[in-house]
Amino acid sequence: MEKVIDIEDRIPTLKKRRKKRTNRKFIVLILLFFCVLAVLLYFQSPYSKINKITIKGAWLADEQYYSQASTLAPGKSMWGFKVKDIEALLLKDKWVKEAHVKRNWLRGVTIDIKEWKKVAYLAGDGTYYPLLENGKRFEQAGDAIPMDAPVFIGITGEKTIKKLVVQLAKLKPEVLALISQVNTNSNDTNPNAVKLYMNDGYEVRAVIQSLAEKLNYYPSIVAQISNLEKGIIDLEVGSYYRPFNDEYNQISIDLENANGETANQEVNKDEQQGNE
Repeated sequence: MEKVIDIEDRIPTLKKRRKKRTNRKFIVLILLFFCVLAVLLYFQSPYSKINKITIKGAWLADEQYYSQASTLAPGKSMWGFKVKDIEALLLKDKWVKEAHVKRNWLRGVTIDIKEWKKVAYLAGDGTYYPLLENGKRFEQAGDAIPMDAPVFIGITGEKTIKKLVVQLAKLKPEVLALISQVNTNSNDTNPNAVKLYMNDGYEVRAVIQSLAEKLNYYPSIVAQISNLEKGIIDLEVGSYYRPFNDEYNQISIDLENANGETANQEVNKDEQQGNE
């Protein structure tokens, strides 16, 4: 026979279960109340405000500039901004390649900036404007002769400058560091010809379109002629070398011949006038 449990015996068990459920609900409500209270108190307290902004990667522009550009400042809410919105503000500057904003617990914000690399300077009116690897010009110029990148002399035209900058950006860092100055060497047959003066005393002649491809072999080329006198490395068509003496002595001889011809013409004029 099945044992029959009296309803009176079940009532205490049901009461216990109901009491446990009621206690659990009460505890959950209390916890929710304290959580909401803690959040409200947090947002009203100084701990929800920015205390420190750390800028990393600032070279072209200073840290203060990036701090102002971000619109963030100590005392503002840690949660009153969207990270993507601040990053978008910073990326408006043409010299900024990447921008990353991060909240640091409890009260800090880190702004990590990656700028476009500086590959050259454009000379003009006694000032030097940094040229970036994306082809843009950084507008804050300096008047001191730059030593950390080559200087463009006589290079004009936005497209030409951009093409040349793109080529320099493709160079190995150790090769780029050897270039002191880049001058135009354009002529009617080749408007893209350039002349590069190297820090180790050589002169390189090349065309913009193939500059990076050929100049990256510069160290190995110099190694082959290191026991010879300094001279010109011509990379315009193939790869040729000639000493400065051979190049500029020929020019001197031509000038002397030209001067001689001019003198003879003057003598002939005097003789003709005397005969008359």
